[in-house]
Amino acid sequence: MKIVTICGAGIGSSGILKVNAERVLAKLDIEATVIAADIGSVQDVAADAQVILTSAEFVAAIGTTFADVIVIENYFDTNELSTKLEAALG
Repeated sequence: MKIVTICGAGIGSSGILKVNAERVLAKLDIEATVIAADIGSVQDVAADAQVILTSAEFVAAIGTTFADVIVIENYFDTNELSTKLEAALG
């Protein structure tokens, strides 16, 4: 499974979200590759992703995708991440 975290530059908030998503996935015992990326490369990086994690401001810029786009309000809230990832990944 591939999960992509998206932010404006691909190094700040997407990096934080990547680390926290990896922690949550480990607790949920879900194996996945998590990649942090910038919004400009989302079509290339996320072409085969099952899930895209981002903030509301970048959703429109993602464009057409087969991935589940999950809006995260608080990148530090692992409970929010856990709830939303569990719902998406079942």
